Amino acid sequence: MFKICRKNCCGLDVHKTWIYGCIGITDTNGRTEYKQARFSAFSKGLKELSDWLAKYDCKDVCMESTGKYWIPVMNILEKTCFVTLSHPKYTKPQKGNKTDRKDAKWICDLFMCDMVKPSFIPPPEIRQLRDLMRYRFKLTNMITGEKNRALNCLTVSNLKLDDVFSDVFGKSSRAITNYILEHPGETFDVAPFVNCHCKTPIEEIQAAVDGAISKEQALKLRQCLAHIDELDAHKSKIEQEIFLLVEPYTAALDLLRTVPGLNTNPMTAIAILSEIGADMSVFPTSKHLTSWAGCCPRNDKSDRKIKSTRISRAGSYLKPVLVQIANALIKSKKNPEFKERYRRIKARRGHKKAIIAICRMLLTAFWHILSNLEPYSPHCSASERVVASHKVLTTSQALNLLRIRGYVIKDDFPVIT
Repeated sequence: MFKICRKNCCGLDVHKTWIYGCIGITDTNGRTEYKQARFSAFSKGLKELSDWLAKYDCKDVCMESTGKYWIPVMNILEKTCFVTLSHPKYTKPQKGNKTDRKDAKWICDLFMCDMVKPSFIPPPEIRQLRDLMRYRFKLTNMITGEKNRALNCLTVSNLKLDDVFSDVFGKSSRAITNYILEHPGETFDVAPFVNCHCKTPIEEIQAAVDGAISKEQALKLRQCLAHIDELDAHKSKIEQEIFLLVEPYTAALDLLRTVPGLNTNPMTAIAILSEIGADMSVFPTSKHLTSWAGCCPRNDKSDRKIKSTRISRAGSYLKPVLVQIANALIKSKKNPEFKERYRRIKARRGHKKAIIAICRMLLTAFWHILSNLEPYSPHCSASERVVASHKVLTTSQALNLLRIRGYVIKDDFPVIT
């Protein structure tokens, strides 16, 4: 028999068209009475759902994160109720004899007994910022795809611009490409189109454009270049709106930019903020943040046998940003704490596990910075480890440990005579 922790709560089974609700009301004798109803997923139905919950004085609501269908329900109910969003793996019922009404009752029973693990839902402002940042990420991927298609057109036409220019879509290369499209099959001098700061000799560039582009490839290349320009314009508009949304979080962004790797491009810090939020009180410790982001090994142990330590799929938008920052930090000499930790772990576990360890250091630093409202320092990225009381270090080992953590040891001890 499970202990009932919530005397009045509701479980919702959310679908695209219909929402099934079940309210469980437990009296003083421990007997539970259930109230069930079905509502439309339209705005009118969601308002009826809110009125139905208010009728039974139900303030605690639990539902599964079903695609994007839970978001309109959250937008309506979070104004009057305490909404708990749960991953479907924590509310999955037994197979067979399954209906939507039984699913809602099952969610209500689990929530009533406090057996549901809630998901982290940031405030509405952060959710809007996250949505725009993820759309910007999709636009970046689309631009990269179109650039690859345009580069393929140049390659099959034997126009070797990628061999003589570091950026095929830069000013000089783009001017040459536009001239080729406007005057197909014509031999021309590339010197007027090349920037004076270009390091490649004019003779090599002239030899690289000695090709022939067909009518079909020219048509495809024009469309690719036009699409790239259009996507760049959309991306610029999105970034303007993003900068307006982050104005209330200027202080938090200034603190995040003190972390190595985040001080160059302002969008990097905004991407981190949009995923983890500015309020770290939702994560009791830095380990909770790294676990939520999917940057720590999972627990899968039975009878002293560890089955797997593979990281989870969580943080699908956060982890790529962290990995990019980590790959840059391990090559930097300004912050030895990251480079030394990567070197030690790579020797034992390999490159991939070592990079994830650096990502965990970054998340630990983010948690300390936003929790204590202090700029970055090497001790912010140190893991919270309990050191054994019998552990003894020699003087050289202690000094070496301080150097690894980023401290500078100066031999300015007073001389005793």
